[in-house]
Amino acid sequence: MATVLAVGFGVSGSHERSVGSEASSWRGLVGGARPSVTVGQRMLVVLKEPSLAQRVWENGGLATERQERAWTKAAIAAQKRLLTELAIHGIRMRPEFSFVRVLNGFSAPLDARAVALLERRPEVAGVYPVRVAYPASISSEQLDRKGLALEAGQVRSVQLPGYDGRGVTIALLDTGVNRLHPYLRGRVEDGVDVLGDYSGAPAAADPDDPSRLERHGTELAGILAGGGGPGGIAGVATGASVLPIRVAGWQRDLTGNWAVYGRTDQIVAGLERAVDPNLDGDAHDAARVALIGLAASYGAFADSPEARAIRGALRLDTLVVAPAGNDGPAGPGYGSVASPGGAPEALTVGAADLHDRAEDVPIMLRAGLEVLLNRPLPLAGALASSHTRELELVTPRSSESGSAAPELGDFFDSRGRSLVAGRAALVHAGDDPQLATEYAARAGAAAVVLYGTTQLPAGGLGLDENVTVPVVSVPERAARLALDALARHRRPAVSIGVPVPARNGSFGEIAPFSSRGLAFDGRVKPDLAAPGVGLATSEPGTNEDGSARFGTVNGTSPAAAVVAGAAAMLAQARPALSAPELKGLLTGTATPLREAGVAAQGAGLLDLGAASVAELATDPATLAFGRAQGDGWKATQELTLLNSSSRWLPVRVHAVGQGGLEIAATPERVYLRPGGTRKVLLHARLVGAAPAGGSAEGAIVLIARGAGPLRVPWAITFGAPPQGLISAVALSATSFKPSDTTPAVLSLRAGSLLQEATGPQVQPVARLDVELWRGKRRLGLLARLRDLLPGRVAIGLTGRNPEGGLLRRGKFRILLLAVPTSQGPRTRSTIDFTIK
Repeated sequence: MATVLAVGFGVSGSHERSVGSEASSWRGLVGGARPSVTVGQRMLVVLKEPSLAQRVWENGGLATERQERAWTKAAIAAQKRLLTELAIHGIRMRPEFSFVRVLNGFSAPLDARAVALLERRPEVAGVYPVRVAYPASISSEQLDRKGLALEAGQVRSVQLPGYDGRGVTIALLDTGVNRLHPYLRGRVEDGVDVLGDYSGAPAAADPDDPSRLERHGTELAGILAGGGGPGGIAGVATGASVLPIRVAGWQRDLTGNWAVYGRTDQIVAGLERAVDPNLDGDAHDAARVALIGLAASYGAFADSPEARAIRGALRLDTLVVAPAGNDGPAGPGYGSVASPGGAPEALTVGAADLHDRAEDVPIMLRAGLEVLLNRPLPLAGALASSHTRELELVTPRSSESGSAAPELGDFFDSRGRSLVAGRAALVHAGDDPQLATEYAARAGAAAVVLYGTTQLPAGGLGLDENVTVPVVSVPERAARLALDALARHRRPAVSIGVPVPARNGSFGEIAPFSSRGLAFDGRVKPDLAAPGVGLATSEPGTNEDGSARFGTVNGTSPAAAVVAGAAAMLAQARPALSAPELKGLLTGTATPLREAGVAAQGAGLLDLGAASVAELATDPATLAFGRAQGDGWKATQELTLLNSSSRWLPVRVHAVGQGGLEIAATPERVYLRPGGTRKVLLHARLVGAAPAGGSAEGAIVLIARGAGPLRVPWAITFGAPPQGLISAVALSATSFKPSDTTPAVLSLRAGSLLQEATGPQVQPVARLDVELWRGKRRLGLLARLRDLLPGRVAIGLTGRNPEGGLLRRGKFRILLLAVPTSQGPRTRSTIDFTIK
């Protein structure tokens, strides 16, 4: 055996591998498993009556307290009038949330008849679906101890000497926050619970298991403003105040169990409180920065209610920072950006990996003298072994078949004795590798060997209070061989060696799990990137010895928290900057990463130092030219230049295309007075063949005399616009009698998901109209659905006309009209039916 070990662990310390990772290897490590949730019939109704934000904007961005209160009351009155008129028509609504500050509208459960009626009302701008959004751990003793993996738990601080965000309030829209955590004490204000269950918005416990606390809000609060932590760790803006607004937390999922999530209408309600914390109708006390820690996957619609609400917050001078999402790469068209990160006015953040070192661990699996696996593997956790360990390999009860992730009880026998104590637990990772690892460690395992998932990235599990043993993941084939040996009672074993330094192959790159753009309007998203891997922060609750909990997190939510903290310091250093200027400076001064494209990083990596001295900002901070459809295609974008300095500023606009793609500016040179603005038109034109690769990207560079350059990223895709947004149209009965209880069902597939060589392409639908026709006469709108992701749609035909009356006998036609989210033709489809 000694000979075998010598061969297996013959790794030279002078030779270092490069350890990289792929998007699939991070599955389950950036937010855990997502529960299945239904929103029922909840819809979000947007009204045309101006919100407070619209009134302030139309008034030049200035308003007195008296004006704002009057405008808020007017918006509330408009909602009440509409609800009263609907009640007269027999439709009684019970709004769950009402909005008048960042958006004029409400959310409520609505049936199909109510939706159709509202869409026809002149006061209504649109009825939108409510979506589900999900949130994207190390004791103080562990942070100070030896034996941690290289760089485990270290935060790459964003610093601005002399500033710490003091005097700036950051509204944190997430789960509840543990205000009494020593890392956060004195930095977190008494919060607001939008969900309505807890005073002060604490980190609430699972109603069925008090030991499980909401974690995400406390983690992001620590990144924002934590201070005085073990090992010298600290948040970004240690002097800022955090206002927790609980928009996510324990709610029932489809199985009836409690799960942590939020909804988009709850996010909009949280933004209402961020701009008017005391609800007095006056937004002069709005938070300077708002961080949304949630993401609704693949929801990058530019006109969604949450996108409109973010526009409203910006008009009330609150900068909204949002994560890009953790759904990994996609093609150069519509990518995987989540909502509300797809909002044009949001400062959307991707995650970068800035850990340059990792660790490999020599691993050998054997059954008797048969070697099942013998090679170095990345150390997935943060705890390393100081000497070679030889451990018997065992499994929890549910893993005897090798097909299921375990529950905590699976690690114990019927008498309550641990099955894995003092041994190495071979555990199926399931959808939540962190939870599976925690269960094994809590049962006393001396090491955890995961399988059933792509090889976990080095350090991906990070530091966790409940996991104080080495963790590695092995290939599926090796695990199956070990499980087969266990079934034959051959007593397999694992040898875990001393870690060897390795290069992090993902260093200086966008993290593989970080969502890529473009947004559904063709705009570059994310806007910029920030550190989002292995950030040390606070965790709710205490250890058995009473000490505070700490941990590490990965994801675009932590990256967004880094940028929100940076924005707070920039706002402190330059209090005269408006919210659009904060966004423009942070985006325009970012440093491009060489190995990442614009669709992955936006303008590049956050550079707070450069933003603090920049004198020029732009609005918008990124561009959306749309899709180039062939030779001669043209598009124009307007760019507003903002002089944030106290001097006259001569600026030259440098626009360069690629291949046959030309981009020119009018004018090319401008002269801005102090605090002044100037509009520049950017003209894109395609001459001849499109550049190879299906897309082109770059940046408009603004060069001001005596100042550093400012970059405005752009991207353009090529090819025909989306076709066939409607397919598989069918009607359950083409001849039927009117019936409210047994309607005919019209089914169709809206949108599509294309698998192209460059990656998956989401083709959503901005609006789907269902019109009723008789011959050549249009009878009206039966239904209208907005912001549809690819999927099946079912609509009941009761045999009634748009006004609710019964249809007479005869032949009718349904016209389906699908509108794309950006440029391109509408898709039409018809189907005939007969009323008997």
